[in-house]
Amino acid sequence: MTCNDPKTIFIRKASGEKEPFSPEKLKSSLERADADLEVIDQIVCDIESWISDGISTKKIYDRAFQLLRSRKYTTASRYKLKKAIMEMGNTGFPFEHLISRVMETQGYSTETGIVVQGRCVTHEVDVIATKGNHQILAECKYAQDAGKPVSVKVPLYVHSRVEDIVKKREQLPEFSGFNFTGCIATNTRFTSDSIDYGKCNEMYLLAWDYPRGNGLKDIIDRNKIYPITVLHNLTNEHKQKLMNKGIVICRQVTASPDVLKPLQLTDKRTNDVLSEIHKLTNGEL
Repeated sequence: MTCNDPKTIFIRKASGEKEPFSPEKLKSSLERADADLEVIDQIVCDIESWISDGISTKKIYDRAFQLLRSRKYTTASRYKLKKAIMEMGNTGFPFEHLISRVMETQGYSTETGIVVQGRCVTHEVDVIATKGNHQILAECKYAQDAGKPVSVKVPLYVHSRVEDIVKKREQLPEFSGFNFTGCIATNTRFTSDSIDYGKCNEMYLLAWDYPRGNGLKDIIDRNKIYPITVLHNLTNEHKQKLMNKGIVICRQVTASPDVLKPLQLTDKRTNDVLSEIHKLTNGEL
């Protein structure tokens, strides 16, 4: 399917910046959600005939999502991923749990919300990931606004905290021979200064699309560790109740379906939820 080439339309990003609308970027986002080529062409044509100067990327996303959802449920769930993470609540705890699962897919054992002693003061570390004699000390910067990048102040602060912890741990026999990496994980993005500072100090920076090809969205899609907020068959109230109990990832539901019982769903609704998760993860649960 081909569409008439529209005149150049400038759209508004979450940061407030304007850029020309790119059909190719929209196509790429739909391809990552495994949408069929025919469906992609239909949605792109619809968006091209609908958009106007100054429209926000959020409104474009919302329309594309609704069009996709009307055609293919589980594909729409994948496309919704970025928004779904921003719907994980304002406590930050569910995001920390998500990041711990991301680390586990890379072979690390994890702990969350741990208070540790530094050489000078104590620190609460959001996620500690350990594999062999390597330990990652991660600070999670969760945001519900895509327009707020992580500034260089954050890696400056995290690096100093990690240095204080490492100086203490180097004195402890149980950490003999260990090497440590400071980490910042965010669901938004880093400023260029943040990236430069992180690289200079050998920090692990993980953002929505950074590092390129191995960012948060790539790891989640590749390993199918979707948050429960992508699900259509649960209300926001249902999702919040589950997250309050530490049920943050879809896999946790299928691993122990009894976690749904307190929601008092009908048998049909329960089966619909489990079926949606199985389809979303291609039956690999």
